[in-house]
Formats: sequence, C-alpha cells, structure tokens
Amino acid sequence: MTTSISLQSQKFSPIDTSTLVDKVEVAIIDHLIDRKLKPGDMIPKEMELVKILGVSRTVVRESFNRLKTLGLIESIKHKGPVIRSPDLLTLLKKSMIPGIMTRGTLLDIFEFRLALEVGMADLVFMRKKASDIDELYDIVSKEPKSTKSVLFDAEHEMKFHGKLYDISGNTTVKEFQSMLLPLFRYMYETKIIKRPAKSIKHITHKKLVDILKDDTPEAFRNAMRLHLDNHFQRLDNIRTE
Repeated sequence: MTTSISLQSQKFSPIDTSTLVDKVEVAIIDHLIDRKLKPGDMIPKEMELVKILGVSRTVVRESFNRLKTLGLIESIKHKGPVIRSPDLLTLLKKSMIPGIMTRGTLLDIFEFRLALEVGMADLVFMRKKASDIDELYDIVSKEPKSTKSVLFDAEHEMKFHGKLYDISGNTTVKEFQSMLLPLFRYMYETKIIKRPAKSIKHITHKKLVDILKDDTPEAFRNAMRLHLDNHFQRLDNIRTE
C-alpha cells in the first residue's frame, strides 16, 4: 500500500531566487558596511572580485554598473572603483514621474509634504531675515483676497511655500521641494486634490507672515498646522471615499 505524504506536513525553506548579479551587489555593499568604508575609499577591483567570489567578470561588471547608477561607487582612472556619497534626491527625482505613479503614492507624497512643512517651521523661524519677511509680504500682496471657500491656486501656494523652504536654509529640503512641485501641480490639474474641507480652520499666508515676523516659534508652528488643516481634511475625505 502506497503512503501519501502531504506537502503541507513537510518543512520547506524559501528558495533564493536572486541572480548572481544581485548576490554580488549585496556582497559589495556588505563589504563597504563591514569595513566601515567612507567616500573616497577604494574597494576591490573587478578581477579581484572575480577571484574572491568565483563568478564571471560579466557578473561583477553588471553589479558595478548597478552601484554606479545608485551613486554608491565611481571608477577613477588609474585607481579603480572608489566609494562615493550618493546623491539620493537626484536618483529619486528620476523616478518621480507623476503620470506613472498610482493615486495612492501621490497622496502619500502629498501627506509627506504636509508633515515636512509643519516640521520645518522651527527652522524657518530660526533662520528668517528681515529681507525674507519683506519678500513674503510682497508674495502675499499678489495673491487672491479670499482663499477660504476655494482650493487655493497652485501657483500661489507653491510660490509662498517655496520661499519658506528657501528660508529653512536646508539644501536637501529645498531640493526636495523643487522636486515635488511637478507632482503637486499634477495633483491639482487632475483634481486628485479637489474636495473642499468640511470645516474651516484657515490661517492665511498673510497671517503666517505676521506671526513669523513678530511672534514665537511655537506660535508659527501651530499656525502652520492650522494653515494646512484644510489640506489634511481634504486628504482624509479622499482616503475615506
């Protein structure tokens, strides 16, 4: 009599489906982490890795090309591959194409923008200059008078908040904001962000500048959160549709 053995009763380990190129790439990254290498430090050359890892030169070269694309290594003539500090925002920018992003991803990024602007309020307050305040007043003087019952014009929104990013003095934050602008414009134009908020706790740009000029960091941070409250509510409405 033949005994049937259920596959479910046996223990299986997940099958490693990564390619040789994947494995070599991970091995190189593990090497730079284990050795605590820094930008400018050398890593083994192609032929050295071929011998150490027992793979073909083609595999090693493809792994190097991937790491170069990520900005983790660069090849220097007469020296070989060296570690470099990656430009993360440049890499991210290449993939942030609004039209091919899902609605959920776009909403996640918009929410991240709101969290970032509330969080950077202290930096803005700490690094403001009189000339910055004057420029902000000039920006708001060109804005529509009423913004409570309509979705604020994207161009005015971006110009005002872009100046706040600039005042923050954080290069990464400023570059990130410039990268996000096409996404926000796309979300407004395609009406992903369109529903009015159920209630209004609105602080105008003009009031924000007044607080930034004469009040405290805490007051400015709280005012920024209230200024963005309509956006938070719009997103909540969209998420619960």
